[in-house]
Amino acid sequence: MIGHAVRKAAPGADPGITGKALCCVDPFVFAAARAGRLREAPATSRRENQIERRGGPRRTLVGGAGKTAPRKRTRGVRGDLFPRLRFVLPQPARIKPAGRAGIVAGLMLGLALAAAAPASAALNVFACEPEWAALAVELGGGAVEAFSATTGRQDPHQIQARPSLIARMHRADLVVCTGAELEIGWLPILLRQSANGKVQPGAPGYFEASQAVTLLDVPASVDRAQGDVHAQGNPHLHLDPRNIAQVAAALAARLAELDPERAGLYRARLQDFARRWAAAIARWEARAAPLKRLPVVIHHKDWTYLIAWLGMRQAGLLEPKPGVPPSTSHLDALMARLKAQPARMVIRSAYQDDRPARYVADRAGIPEVVLPYTVGGDQEATDLFALFDDTLNRLLVGVK
Repeated sequence: MIGHAVRKAAPGADPGITGKALCCVDPFVFAAARAGRLREAPATSRRENQIERRGGPRRTLVGGAGKTAPRKRTRGVRGDLFPRLRFVLPQPARIKPAGRAGIVAGLMLGLALAAAAPASAALNVFACEPEWAALAVELGGGAVEAFSATTGRQDPHQIQARPSLIARMHRADLVVCTGAELEIGWLPILLRQSANGKVQPGAPGYFEASQAVTLLDVPASVDRAQGDVHAQGNPHLHLDPRNIAQVAAALAARLAELDPERAGLYRARLQDFARRWAAAIARWEARAAPLKRLPVVIHHKDWTYLIAWLGMRQAGLLEPKPGVPPSTSHLDALMARLKAQPARMVIRSAYQDDRPARYVADRAGIPEVVLPYTVGGDQEATDLFALFDDTLNRLLVGVK
């Protein structure tokens, strides 16, 4: 690139030099001139230091500004800034050979700069859900840059494979997803279109959390008439914090495999997270004592793991089949069963339709409790610890 046309004169330049004269000037030389690193060469006469303007008179730079001078071609010197303006670059000072002390000082300076140099780039983690992005940050800290393809107010089953997600996955070093067919409607498209061999299934850069735990609700057979049934089992495993502890250990090992230079960092952060997480689980289970054997109605089977962990009991399901929206006839039949076996609350996720839950809650006279489901599901669930703190707070308020 040669240069850019400029409308105004450079700062500090003579008012007679307009932007037209700066067109097509080398931008690096122009920048040096603006910074004051170029000095004007001495001129023996007024005519030797002139700038020519096409189709019009010329203006002199030293004395006689604004006066017209006869046309005369002047030969510039090496380091010209403008075609007819003579500048010379400052000559570098002569460097004397360094002695032994100078060499030692130079080596010490080089070592200091090397020690202060930034570490290798952060590992680029593409997480399918917010809980795994949050876990990656817990384990990697500043060594990872985590991005979540979904938010806490989106149904992870129903995501569009947008071009922006394809671009993100193309740059990823590691893809962390739930698996168990939770993302089957959109993840294969992203993987195929990303053209990133590092994160394809089977490669070290592809990680499924479901491979680290034992899943619930594994069907004996799969039939489309059963609704949206996952052949490998219920994929909403993160709502049991004990599963997150197992996934954390597997994910930390994968981070260390992909980034061996910082393997010690990942191990240390895993130990710290495991210690804090175990203490939090003990605290949560103590607080959740009033919830044991509590009958609840849930919208979808995404709360199966939470119910199993806290010892609650599922008294009804708003969906007639997994993934099938509830009809009025189904909800009326559920109400008839609840008269014989009452429930204490109706639970739904923040992203789910509120009308079925409100329909049952109003007619049964029980509270509707909206839970965050994942990190970012509400304003309080800012990380993994806050997710379960907020979930228990809401459940305990609903049971009063």
